[in-house]
Amino acid sequence: MVVEQCLILIKPDGLVKSLTGNIISVLSETHLKIVGAKVVSVSRELAEKHYEELKTKKPHVFEATIDYIMGKYHTNRVLALVYSGENAIEKIRNIVGKTNPEEADAISIRGKYGRINSKTGVFENVIHASDSSKRAEEEIKLWFNPSELVEVIYPIKKITQQTEILIWK
Repeated sequence: MVVEQCLILIKPDGLVKSLTGNIISVLSETHLKIVGAKVVSVSRELAEKHYEELKTKKPHVFEATIDYIMGKYHTNRVLALVYSGENAIEKIRNIVGKTNPEEADAISIRGKYGRINSKTGVFENVIHASDSSKRAEEEIKLWFNPSELVEVIYPIKKITQQTEILIWK
């Protein structure tokens, strides 16, 4: 068995429909460990980097997908999670279901809660899950800094820099 990590995004439609608890409960059936979690307001830059493959594979839905993940149709928040454990990607993707909610098994997360937006053609499938170890590493490094995870899952280096930070008054 291989220990893997997987990025999960509970997308804006999942948050607006208050599905976060349901989704996390279902994902708990995998017996994987959550090693990172945060609520993110998705910038255009982050959205474009995350969906850059879509720009060439499905350019007709690229802009609408960017709008969707940035919250144009629902809310400007996503819940980003990192799960870790044996065969994490396979376990999670089995529960999440196919990307197209109409093709997803009815008992999968996408099958139960997803839809295709008839106006935009976007798969509003409430959740994203990394589809390979390579992609998981790219996505996790895009969405999280090492200090936001409770475990070191990829090689890191320490640098010293002067930076401005926000603190509570």
